[in-house]
Amino acid sequence: MAQKRIRVHLMIRGRIGDGWFDVDRRLKLRAGATLGDLITHANEKGIPLSLALEKSPHLSETLMLNGERCPVAEHRDRPLNDGDEIYLLSPLAGG
Repeated sequence: MAQKRIRVHLMIRGRIGDGWFDVDRRLKLRAGATLGDLITHANEKGIPLSLALEKSPHLSETLMLNGERCPVAEHRDRPLNDGDEIYLLSPLAGG
């Protein structure tokens, strides 16, 4: 019997550290996967989610899950659901 899978939408946009990130991907994870599992899986798929969080630590506090702020440190073990949307958007400044 095949393991049940969920699909989540991951977006990373903006200048983070020295680079520009523009990621818009849908990823399949095992049912019961957590936010921490997503971070690991994204890295395995070549998506620089850990790098983005490392280069701009404030982003780990402003990560959004389904439109709500979801600090990584507090929510690493939070289970994800099919259809969840995770956004990491670097703030823009200008004048």
